[in-house]
Amino acid sequence: MEQLEQLFISQVKEHQNLLHKVCRIYTSNEDDHKDLFQEITIQLWKAYPSFRGDSKFTTWAYRVALNTAITLYRKKSRSINTIEIDNNIHKIDFTEYNYEEEEQLKLMYKAIHQLGDIEKALVFMYLEDKDYKEIADTLGIGEVNARVKMNRVKTKLKQLINP
Repeated sequence: MEQLEQLFISQVKEHQNLLHKVCRIYTSNEDDHKDLFQEITIQLWKAYPSFRGDSKFTTWAYRVALNTAITLYRKKSRSINTIEIDNNIHKIDFTEYNYEEEEQLKLMYKAIHQLGDIEKALVFMYLEDKDYKEIADTLGIGEVNARVKMNRVKTKLKQLINP
């Protein structure tokens, strides 16, 4: 079990920026960001024993992170049910996310916040340079459907940014 924990901790530490990016897209303040980051980490840990390695860790983590974010922020209530987790999980350090570095993206994030949940996920994956096959696999849709939806989202974002 300890080896499983160590592997999980090292993978989450290595890829925690993708978790922060998901949090950034689905939250609008630092407290919500931290809450969502914690909940995503908990959900990843709970699901980790069933991770078979059929896909890359990042693809699997995207799916869990996006599903967690969408589920939590679709609810009207912002309360997050917490669970007890193993004491070793505290070894994952929360690295502060530097919002100043993304100041020039405020307009884009403002527009992204106006999108629907699935549209946000599409934009996020696209901005992460994921190919349409990986986007489709992660979101559970067809590759052609992912392309069509992404083109529609691009048009929508252009209209939101430059009305």
